[in-house]
Amino acid sequence: MNDISIRKQGKAGRITLTRPKALNAVTYRMCLAIEDALDAWAADDTVDLVIIDAEGDKAFCAGGDIQELYRAAMAGDYALGQNFWRDEYRMNAKIAEYPKPYVAIMHGFVMGGGVGISCHGSHRIVGETTRIAMPECGIGLVPDVGGSLLLARAPGRLGEYLATTASRMDASDAIFAGFADSYIPQSKWPELISQLEETGSTDAISKQRETLPPGPLNRLAPRIDAHFGGETLLDIVSSLKAEDSDFARDTLATLGRNSPLAMVCAIEIIHRLRDTSAEIRKALELEYRFTYRAQEHSDFLEGIRAAVIDKDRNPKWRHDLTNPPSLAATQMLMPLGADTLTFDRKG
Repeated sequence: MNDISIRKQGKAGRITLTRPKALNAVTYRMCLAIEDALDAWAADDTVDLVIIDAEGDKAFCAGGDIQELYRAAMAGDYALGQNFWRDEYRMNAKIAEYPKPYVAIMHGFVMGGGVGISCHGSHRIVGETTRIAMPECGIGLVPDVGGSLLLARAPGRLGEYLATTASRMDASDAIFAGFADSYIPQSKWPELISQLEETGSTDAISKQRETLPPGPLNRLAPRIDAHFGGETLLDIVSSLKAEDSDFARDTLATLGRNSPLAMVCAIEIIHRLRDTSAEIRKALELEYRFTYRAQEHSDFLEGIRAAVIDKDRNPKWRHDLTNPPSLAATQMLMPLGADTLTFDRKG
């Protein structure tokens, strides 16, 4: 497969995304290939750890390749998307639960599906170009690939803020929010990878880690906590409207561009996960309730049309920000019964 390079080098299993012109967006086949490699290496005594990185300068992985899902859904075929998300989420769970060190080396854009193949790893390395985000609400989807769990575990109310605004985190903020562990200058990455391959040990990471000053999100955290502490999207909007500040106005404008249904559901998922001792499988199962229904009952297809297909950046959402859809959100997050995500590999 030309989209991904999977091999063993020294004591490491190596996964490299090789679609730089497509910002290394992950396809269905790439997800299955990653899972196959993880399954094989888990039982391989010659592999002590796994390293995932990517080619190109702009992105580790800017998300999932969703154009094929869009075309199928517009033709009435929802099964392709449902199967893709099911299999992708199973792979995300395996990364989070992997029995060996899983080292993600993230440069440039790390978004959506890119978060799913990196930020659940045991060792998450960022550099000076790293920009991490969960932008799904902007296309009518909820933060998925287990991202909702990371958001629920973020300090204070950063999770709600990052989910609904799709704000991008630099290296410092990614560490602060719990999406990464270690900052190492990118000029040192080739040497680091060589040491990991040679030794099969992660000791080199802690030795090369550097400390960063607080980032923008860290400084904004008190204001974010004050406005995003409500139970609902309407509470958040009302709080922002009550404050006369650039932060409040800019944040309201950002929320106004995203899908109200997706934002309501994202907040609800985060709250459910924060209120429990939830782990990755619970998060993925909740996310799948939404994504399973997304093509038929949410803003997802309209969001893709506006952002990716027609690129007019003018989506026509089903609901209004001033009257968020509580009933529709409840329906999107109802249990799926026989279609519940099980993490069993079929076929």
